[in-house]
Amino acid sequence: MAEEEYGSFVDWNQMGDLAKSSGPTKVDCKDLKEFKQMARQGYWAKNHKLRAQVYQQLIKAIPCRTVTPDAEVYRDIMGNAATKKPSSHIPLPDFVDASPVPRYCLKAEAVASAHQIINCVAGQFPDISHCPSLPAVTSLLLHFSIDEAQCFEHVSRMLACNEPGKRLLDQTFLAYESSCMTFGDLANKYCAAGHKLIVATAQDVMEVYSDWQRWVLGDLPFSHMVRIFDVYLVEGYKILYRVAIALLKFYRKHKAGAQGGQGNQQQQDSAKVRADIQAFVKGIASTVTPDKLLEKAFSIRLLSRKEITLLQLTNEKSLQQKGITVKQKRRNVQLALNPDTFSSEIVSAKEMRDIWSWIPERFALCQPQLLFTTATHGCSLNRFYSHCEGYEPTLLLIRTTDGDVCGAFLSTDWEERKRGGNKLSFFGTGECFVFRLKPEMERYEWVVIRHPELASSIKTEDQEDTAPSEGQNADNNSLPQPEKPAGDLSPFLSARHFNLNCKNTSMFMAGNFDSIIVGGGEGNALYIDSELNHGRTGRCATFDNPPLCAESFQVALLEVWGFQDAMAA
Repeated sequence: MAEEEYGSFVDWNQMGDLAKSSGPTKVDCKDLKEFKQMARQGYWAKNHKLRAQVYQQLIKAIPCRTVTPDAEVYRDIMGNAATKKPSSHIPLPDFVDASPVPRYCLKAEAVASAHQIINCVAGQFPDISHCPSLPAVTSLLLHFSIDEAQCFEHVSRMLACNEPGKRLLDQTFLAYESSCMTFGDLANKYCAAGHKLIVATAQDVMEVYSDWQRWVLGDLPFSHMVRIFDVYLVEGYKILYRVAIALLKFYRKHKAGAQGGQGNQQQQDSAKVRADIQAFVKGIASTVTPDKLLEKAFSIRLLSRKEITLLQLTNEKSLQQKGITVKQKRRNVQLALNPDTFSSEIVSAKEMRDIWSWIPERFALCQPQLLFTTATHGCSLNRFYSHCEGYEPTLLLIRTTDGDVCGAFLSTDWEERKRGGNKLSFFGTGECFVFRLKPEMERYEWVVIRHPELASSIKTEDQEDTAPSEGQNADNNSLPQPEKPAGDLSPFLSARHFNLNCKNTSMFMAGNFDSIIVGGGEGNALYIDSELNHGRTGRCATFDNPPLCAESFQVALLEVWGFQDAMAA
């Protein structure tokens, strides 16, 4: 099959007419207006391979952040993961808000690939807090990707889009919630009859409209979704509003026909209305073709990008004034520690629960597993490595002889240090953070999460991905910023992928035969010597933290904890 190159994830038996290729095999078009017309008319809709090539062209043209993860980054991460236990049982990140991965005529194993890609995205974009559309977009792009790595790159470019005034995927609860309010405003104006129906039948109208994106990105059958995606990649976010309003129009017509006209509408639980709309959208293929849906969407007159933008800004401002900017990210999930079996000489069960409230959502239900403690395994860096290698993430806890307690959440396997040979080199991701528990509790995340603008400045001179010896580095005890040739690189990956200046370095963790280091740039958040006995702490550019305890300290006890999946036990 000619499409095999771009269809390795596809179950062709489910594709129906879309499995047969016909029509043009090439697109010769540079004019955006003409391209828009071709997308609306479905110029590449009957050729799977051509559609894949067009998608690749359109996504590569998206203006992105200076540093954006690419396929090489994914292969780098998953290449290492291949030697470890598979993590497909780990659930999707909380930011997808329980949105499942739609099957979209994919093979069963391709859904697991989508889970893997999304979890990898979560590690590279820790600033995403709410993105329920990501599973559907990832699933659809798998159709038109040669491998998982290419799909990951395409998803990353859509998330990293930084073109002024252009949006592709909501990534915060504020943006998503204001979009739901905006849809309500647009429905009231451009689909008054449908809006009236929802008001009459649902107890909570906004609860119903909170699903509007999922109608398009998730509930629609693949044949319809892919035609909308053709236009969406060319014209952007406003298409989602148009299609959702069209769906509401068709739903109202469907309800009117089912009731033989506008009879008495009984108000019911909003969940039932949501389920009814979802069932209608999922089964829309029996009554509405993809072209008919697009025709209805584009027949909505006077709906402009400017109006959508103004409504969105107004609604965001309203939410901010009410203090509604984030969703309760963690649904009060408590770490179920058994006091009889949990044993740490550094933290209490309550303190461990507090630390667990900081870790990435997808590890929240894991149980702490003691990997290494100086009390049992002795003060040896070699034994530290031998007990910690093969585990990620890990939690480092330190108690000083003064009674202070501090530590770090470390996202990456310590075995990664071997990539640098005997030279000290940084690795890790933007999910790493440092903290202190005593005398007071405080966490310090990667500075770029708090200040994304720091990722925009790059250097032009090449540097080595190595650190000088202890003697050469005595002034500030920090590692120099490594470099890689300029390109689409991720600020959320290991240090060798960076092209950032020393003011916004991303130096997460490093280790060799004589020390381990957490945080770099103008200092280190933590430095521990080879005997795990003496340490130093200071401000570093990566976490912008104050000293976590006395700047020079003696280690009384050091523990490393892993994350054991309770569901897999």
